[in-house]
Amino acid sequence: MKKEVKKFFKANPRLKIKPRELAKKLRYLDAEGYTSLKEILFKLNKQGYLERQGKRYCLAHLVDENLIGVFQLSRERTFGFVTIQNFMRDIFIPERYISSAVNGDTVKVELLPKRRGKNIEGRIVEVVERKYSEIVGDVVKRKNAFFVYPDDDNSLPDIYIPNEFLNEAKDGDKVVVSKIHWDSDGINPEGSISEILGKSGSFEVQDKLILKEFNLPTDFPALVLAETAKIPEAIPESEITKRLDLRGEICFTIDPEDARDFDDAVSIKKIDNNHFEVGIHIADVSYYLSKKDSVYKEAARRATSVYLVGNVVPMLPEKLSNNICSLVPNKDRLTYSVTAKITSSGRVLKYSINKSVINSKRRFTYKDAQEVLNKGEGEFAQELTQLNELAKVLRAKRMKKGSINFITPEVKFELSENGLPLKIELKNILESNNLIEEYMLLANQIVSKHITKISGKKLYPFVYRVHDEPEEEKMQELGRFVNSLGYKFSSSVKNKSREIQKLLTAVEGTLEESVVNEVAIRSMPKAVYSPNNIGHYGLGFSHYSHFTSPIRRFPDLVVHKLLYKYLENDSAESYSFKELNKICDHSSNQERNAIGAERLSIKLKQIDYLSNKIGYKFDGIISGVTNFGIFVELCESLAEGLVKLRDMEDDYYIYDEKHYSIIGKVSKQIFRLGDKVRVKLIRIDKERREIDFILI
Repeated sequence: MKKEVKKFFKANPRLKIKPRELAKKLRYLDAEGYTSLKEILFKLNKQGYLERQGKRYCLAHLVDENLIGVFQLSRERTFGFVTIQNFMRDIFIPERYISSAVNGDTVKVELLPKRRGKNIEGRIVEVVERKYSEIVGDVVKRKNAFFVYPDDDNSLPDIYIPNEFLNEAKDGDKVVVSKIHWDSDGINPEGSISEILGKSGSFEVQDKLILKEFNLPTDFPALVLAETAKIPEAIPESEITKRLDLRGEICFTIDPEDARDFDDAVSIKKIDNNHFEVGIHIADVSYYLSKKDSVYKEAARRATSVYLVGNVVPMLPEKLSNNICSLVPNKDRLTYSVTAKITSSGRVLKYSINKSVINSKRRFTYKDAQEVLNKGEGEFAQELTQLNELAKVLRAKRMKKGSINFITPEVKFELSENGLPLKIELKNILESNNLIEEYMLLANQIVSKHITKISGKKLYPFVYRVHDEPEEEKMQELGRFVNSLGYKFSSSVKNKSREIQKLLTAVEGTLEESVVNEVAIRSMPKAVYSPNNIGHYGLGFSHYSHFTSPIRRFPDLVVHKLLYKYLENDSAESYSFKELNKICDHSSNQERNAIGAERLSIKLKQIDYLSNKIGYKFDGIISGVTNFGIFVELCESLAEGLVKLRDMEDDYYIYDEKHYSIIGKVSKQIFRLGDKVRVKLIRIDKERREIDFILI
């Protein structure tokens, strides 16, 4: 009967009818049928489906099958809005019409008749797609029943877990819930625990949660590990004979102290006073991975390694990343080598790109290599010095052409055995860091230019690392900001990249350096992977690819495979433009996720480090100005927190957006972006990931 009534009103959306008249039309004239009909009309009116006007009923909403959008629940959880693309405005959803929808769900909406007020009101009639297929939270036992309290407690209800779906989870565990059923309005959804992450609050769980938040994988599937286990460590002699044998050459790796995989080595030979032969040797991961392999497919899915504080989530299983492919010292390793004859003035006269085999003679850390450079003596001092002097020339030449050298300060942590941060200090950028960077940039350029050269007009499918020009509006905004700090910057000059570098040189070593660098970086578009070469604006290169890190970046692995096909074996595995487009988009997206995870990992460690320092005073730089407060970045740890305007009780401060500052109404005291301040830590909120300061 209920279906019949709904069908009748949908067919007659403008009709207003009395119950007795409706009973006649639907042929419910007996006493029992008429009583039931009146009960249904009463319930449909209460639910908001029908509207009652005097003794007559009519449809209370307009039915439109196309009203599908995303539901946003208010923080108070008492109402929400549905945003629909190309619809006049958001639809207001009163609490009684929310149904079982939660924040972020895609829902179907029916409009209610126009009420007094500005809002268009609606009622959620169906959840088309759930935002959450799985939810992370803490197991809590209430009497004899188990629930999971979601970490996102502002929008999600507690999830009831029947005992048979606990899967050995206990009170206090951090878990992942899946197979969630949201069938009944006002009743807790039910779910099944699919994964136990560990005890809530542990550092092990913290890393897993970060990866979950950014949709990044953790453990390798069993099939991938089984396949990797079968890969032999010994290199077949038949493969070595096919390659350029460089095992007798002096080559070595230079990496961070905590590096676990070494995917690049360098070598140099002095030909005469004006000419050098430089070798850049990159781990040949492509030899071990075929497109049909599970290991390859998993690497494609991950697309990048993720570097959290004190932890690495590799793109490849450790047997490959830390052993077979890694250029560890005194072991024969398969490589792809770019060998270039370079003049002392930094001009590349000729080059070759070959599959090779090397045997690294030493594993340097940046610190080890710098000590040799400083003293001018030690193992391979001559080679290191020659590499360094030539790298300086290459760097100066690159900067002169318009390459931008952004300086982004980084921190390193000293952790306890349990992952607790004991110490935070700034990383020093050494000459040895710059040395390696220059040769990696050189190899990436050579490879990219070579493909363009041999392609001609055919345009071979290839993967480039591209960076578009900044928007004029962004440059004008940057100019206004740095001019307010007293620095000169003109957004109207033809060569903006040189103007940006001139600015970065001017602020080098000043208090404003990190803020200016950060604002300049934000004014730029993001570098991405693409099969369409538009050049790399930030580096000032017309051709650039990623070739030098195939252990930790999937696009580099693809570049190796394409090079082999184009240079040595035309029948080797190939890629279409369509396939490369998909790979590039996914890799760029995964890179953004990995960067987000790495930044969050640093932030959470900074919060952990500061959590027992309430009341301590710190020096900092104003890193952001808003209408609700100023953000301050601490000089020693780079932790960022907020000074809320409401906590600045000495005056009433007004936000001056144009000049990136706040100004005291009475005192005229100005606080602007880039100013040095002293603050006191007053509050840490780990759940909200917030740090609060007051100015002193």
